[in-house]
Amino acid sequence: MTRVWFAEPLETVATWWRIQRTDGVTLGFTTHDRDLWFDGVLHRASPGMVPSAIVRSAGLDDDSAEAAGSLTHDAIAAPELLAGRFDGARVEMGVVDWMTAEHEPVYLGALGGVSLEDGAFTADLASGKARLAQRSVPRTSPACRAEFCGPGCNLNPSMFTHEAALAGVADDGAVILETTASPDSLLGGTLRWIDGPLAGLRYTVLASDTDGRLVLDEPAPADLAPGSRATVREGCDHTLPTCSTRFGNAVNFRGEPFLPGNDLLLRYPEPPA
Repeated sequence: MTRVWFAEPLETVATWWRIQRTDGVTLGFTTHDRDLWFDGVLHRASPGMVPSAIVRSAGLDDDSAEAAGSLTHDAIAAPELLAGRFDGARVEMGVVDWMTAEHEPVYLGALGGVSLEDGAFTADLASGKARLAQRSVPRTSPACRAEFCGPGCNLNPSMFTHEAALAGVADDGAVILETTASPDSLLGGTLRWIDGPLAGLRYTVLASDTDGRLVLDEPAPADLAPGSRATVREGCDHTLPTCSTRFGNAVNFRGEPFLPGNDLLLRYPEPPA
């Protein structure tokens, strides 16, 4: 039977919340004055956290929640926030009995973009209901809608993922890599660092050349140590010719390249010569 919280005048109850970053790191916090361990996660005491009311409803509107002060904890460093390590992180909030460790989640959502305002970090929270606003029926498009090597594409990502090592950083922030992957194949792909200060962060390859120079969606720091290891995944332009000739995967193409588009409405008949 589910416990009824705050049924007594005095209870040993604290608030907790948990952040699961996309790079695999999980951080836990609690309003209790001592660290609490449950669910295999150490929830560090953060008395400065001020949770507001959590609004839950049976409707389809997004549930609201807010917490202030937790971003000042030593476990959350400013460089990691600015680097985007917390963007899109999974957030869970709840209550816990600090005597028995009995706990229950009351809010589940995701952390939006983190911004810096007046020296303090703020972040938006979106509950799981936000996914209901996503389109369940895809619109038609001439390009493939599936993520490369993702659901629908069904290609094995290990076949198109290569190891790489940093040879240097150019003046404009582009990286020069030593890898067996063809530079042309990496256009539109991703680079993920697996060691060094950027370990776990993923970037999109915007441009490449034959010298192994890759332009990423964010410039690399100039002091990034040569030899830093990374993995690079090839890219795909999501067109039918590429899917068919390069990958032999036309059977899984998720697009309608031969369906007439809005440009058909702009055509007009030409008089015979």
